Amino acid sequence: MSPDTADQPRAILDAGAVRLGLTAEDKADALRQCGEVLTDIGAASPAYAAAILQREESVSTYVGEGVAIPHGTNESRAHIERAALAYLQFPDGVDWDGNTVYVCIPIASRSEEHVGILQSLATVLMNPDTAAALREASSTDEVLALLTPTA
Repeated sequence: MSPDTADQPRAILDAGAVRLGLTAEDKADALRQCGEVLTDIGAASPAYAAAILQREESVSTYVGEGVAIPHGTNESRAHIERAALAYLQFPDGVDWDGNTVYVCIPIASRSEEHVGILQSLATVLMNPDTAAALREASSTDEVLALLTPTA
């Protein structure tokens, strides 16, 4: 890291957390992949990844338009290292209790750091054209452009 970027806050969603063209055997497999990405990027521990599966057992994280927003339980926040989101795309879709999910956006956050991106996501999902663009993104830059809050 260069000295001029050392003091800058890390992006909540960065290019290293975007995964395109994935496949999943089922919802549990997709959820495991979500937890793995958050662990791989140093945002959370494996215990938080396991809590993502626990959370889904009690409340579905499907939000509509082919998108799910997996996250852990409130008790699992202690296993979060830093706030982060990831983007996992499943072009063939994953059965999510009768709905089809094409995009998972897992969250690791101990507070409200992720709210700006969730607001951007809500805006994207309200418009059928931009929701389709999110599901069908073919590059990391497209994903970042769609989900990065504008000032």
